[in-house]
Amino acid sequence: MDSLFEQRLMALHYVYPQPLNRIKRLMIDDPSLEYLESRPAWEISQLLGIKPEAAISLKDAYRKSLNNPYSETYEKHKILPISYNHPNYPQSLFHLIDPPVILYAKGKIEYLLNEDRIAVIGARMASVYSQKAMDLILPDLVAAGFIVVSGLAKGADAMAHRTAIDCGGKTIAVTGSGFLHPYPKENDELNIIIEETQLALTEYPPYMQPKRWNFPMRNRIISGLAKGVLVTEAEVKSGTLSTIEHALEHGKDIFAVPGSISSPLSAGPHKLIYEGAKPVWNGLHVLEEYREIRALNKSIK
Repeated sequence: MDSLFEQRLMALHYVYPQPLNRIKRLMIDDPSLEYLESRPAWEISQLLGIKPEAAISLKDAYRKSLNNPYSETYEKHKILPISYNHPNYPQSLFHLIDPPVILYAKGKIEYLLNEDRIAVIGARMASVYSQKAMDLILPDLVAAGFIVVSGLAKGADAMAHRTAIDCGGKTIAVTGSGFLHPYPKENDELNIIIEETQLALTEYPPYMQPKRWNFPMRNRIISGLAKGVLVTEAEVKSGTLSTIEHALEHGKDIFAVPGSISSPLSAGPHKLIYEGAKPVWNGLHVLEEYREIRALNKSIK
């Protein structure tokens, strides 16, 4: 990437942390953002669909942002910004309507080059049943080279990350806040382990605090990174199933762990199974699915 464009893009994203489909509106006739600093505020207002006062504020903030030494700051905090045209940027994210402009990364960015990734998600109030399910399912997936992707939330997410690590595998945590504001606090120790030995990702600049609306946005990245999504426990109406909605929109494979018919936390997986998700209770079920897909693809070729 052109270094000047990279600086402009980082400066813009810092003050306007929006997805690529919005940022690209400013690049239709200025692909390198060369003229953004001097662009009339009314044009910015029209292109972004924001109020003129907001456009003036954005332009002023961008001008100031251009003078910040982001590269030095990120290097100091061991943060690597991976922009949408970086060689490590996952191509699968371009299938999203709103891909991240920049993924801020800590840890082993080479994990992004391995496309065998599976998302493992579930309830924040997940029971010991989720842990038992992961102990039965994840070792086979890890042994086959799959990277476990989850959201570092309490409950099932934290279980998924820890189980992958305990199996000697790899995991990617996608968070809903900037790196200077890790969330939730109860996962601080796990967060540090992932940042130092695995891979942590966020689309939010380091100063961004965790906000309620960040997490549905985070969920699209989790499903976008993965070939398939495995659900252990979830209520029918839950944030977990919002991740599934993103996954279904983009043709991802859905796997669900069946459970007790009397448990509210099994109602979500059971609903998914009823609607066509594949029921699984060991890792071989997932691997068989991908072996069949690979065999089919080879026969077509």
